[in-house]
Amino acid sequence: MTSQTAPARQRSVASSSGGRPWAALVILAAALALDSGSVAVINSALPDIGRDMNMSEATLQWTMTAYAVAFAGFLLLGGRAADVLGRRLCFGVGVGLFAVSAVCAAVAPDTAVLIAARAGQGLGAALSGPASLALVTQLFPEGPQRNKALAIYTSVGASSFSIGLILGGVLTDAFGWRSVFIVSTAIGTAVLFSVRATLPASVRRPQSLDVFGAVVVTAGLALAVFGVSRASTEGWGATDVVVALVAAVVLLLVFVLWERRTASPLLPLSIFRSGPVRAATLTAVTFFTALLGMLFLAPLYMQGILGYSPLESGAAIVPMGILVIVSANTAGRLMARVGQRPLMALGLLLIAVGVGVLWARVPLDGNYWVDILPGVAVMSVGQGIAFAAMTAASMTGVPQEQHGVASGFNVTAQQVGGSMGVAVLVTVANAFTDGTGAADILRGYHAAFITGGAVAAAGALVVGLSALGRKGRADALQPTEAG
Repeated sequence: MTSQTAPARQRSVASSSGGRPWAALVILAAALALDSGSVAVINSALPDIGRDMNMSEATLQWTMTAYAVAFAGFLLLGGRAADVLGRRLCFGVGVGLFAVSAVCAAVAPDTAVLIAARAGQGLGAALSGPASLALVTQLFPEGPQRNKALAIYTSVGASSFSIGLILGGVLTDAFGWRSVFIVSTAIGTAVLFSVRATLPASVRRPQSLDVFGAVVVTAGLALAVFGVSRASTEGWGATDVVVALVAAVVLLLVFVLWERRTASPLLPLSIFRSGPVRAATLTAVTFFTALLGMLFLAPLYMQGILGYSPLESGAAIVPMGILVIVSANTAGRLMARVGQRPLMALGLLLIAVGVGVLWARVPLDGNYWVDILPGVAVMSVGQGIAFAAMTAASMTGVPQEQHGVASGFNVTAQQVGGSMGVAVLVTVANAFTDGTGAADILRGYHAAFITGGAVAAAGALVVGLSALGRKGRADALQPTEAG
């Protein structure tokens, strides 16, 4: 791929993609949908994978855990690599690795190959994801155009999960579980062949990668996600969970201390001087704690208590995708007038109401239109608003040449929050389940939903308070680049 050396070229907008920034946005959004939608698609196929490959439940869980560990572990490195080595280069390598890994998963003869292929997909997504978002900010100038582009980009990513649940069920029922990986390969290949024609050439920067910091933070984040993921099935007191989490804390502390003293940090700590970046980080953690915890438990409620089929439970949250698209694009138009932090607080508050109030009252004989849809609708509107504002805020006040690592850090916060959400809400549900009857199980679900709502409400309160001051109101006018 062609490289340039002038830093000014990195700041180019429409001209950097041959005057076709919107065509480039289609490619970048497609890659985002491939990354985030694949998680939902595979989730729908898990029962068939387990039966076909004769996996135990613990082994089957590794098809998800391997992806999450690789993805979260390499996000910061992927973001920094995009800033230093070039965004188009890292995007193309990431998409290519994802597609090749999908082929390996589709033809996997045994469990080991399948799990390794899922880890490869996670690594590919960690390389392409931060580069993709940084390219969006590079292609579109500061102001309404960028807000609109980010709203479209984030709405595609946020809605792809619910679409993936349906697509995964349809493909698995019609063609078997291997077909979901074949479709991923086809989409990834199409995106890869469009890279050179639509995306601006890579810019190589005369900086070195922080190898020690990369090794330490990758190991720390991987252990953190591994420990939290295992806690949902083994319990927080399990030896491997405790060892992993303690080691993760130590490694991440070493990483922070190292970043403060090294000349070329992997994660420049100066990005946290930006109030919107700090608010976006808190939003990412609390948002995904509530949302992914709820999305893990909601199908269990619909299938285990209401008797829905997997396809029916997936169809039940299809309105989420539609409402997320509408609300995210509305947030994009409002951002310049209202500001990012007020919108993040509003989105979190709606998620808190949808999860902690409406879902926390679902009955044993719940009616979809009366008991399920209202919670899905309110939560989805909040999801679209918060996600659009959070994505824009994650790079506000950050120099353009650091957008890749800033994007990678925010997605890392999302992954940690999502892993925590599943583990914590499952733990709460188990703690409040006294028996094996449907009423006992539902009591545990109610407690878990209330917990998720409380986390989102706490995030809304803190972010909202930060928006009350002069700096919070100034988010709407604050430039995204610094220096």
